[in-house]
Amino acid sequence: MEIRILGPGCPRCHEVEKRTLDALAELGLAADVQKISDIKKIMEYSILGTPGLVINGNVKCSGRIPSFEEIKRWIQGAVA
Repeated sequence: MEIRILGPGCPRCHEVEKRTLDALAELGLAADVQKISDIKKIMEYSILGTPGLVINGNVKCSGRIPSFEEIKRWIQGAVA
C-alpha cells in the first residue's frame, strides 16, 4: 500500500501524517508512507488545497484534516 501526504510541512499536514500512522498501527498494517512537500509534485495530484491524503494513487481528501476514523476506513478499503 502506498500512502502520500501532500503539503508544505505545516501543522495541519503533520496532523494528517500522525493520524495516518496511528491508523496503520491500530490496524496492524504496514505501508509505504511518504510526505510530499514539493509544490510541483503536489500539483500533479490536482488538489485544490493542502493537506492532501492519497492512498494507492487515489486522492481521498484535500484541504482539510480527515478524522482518524475516516482515515482508518480508507485504509481498510484499500486492503479489501
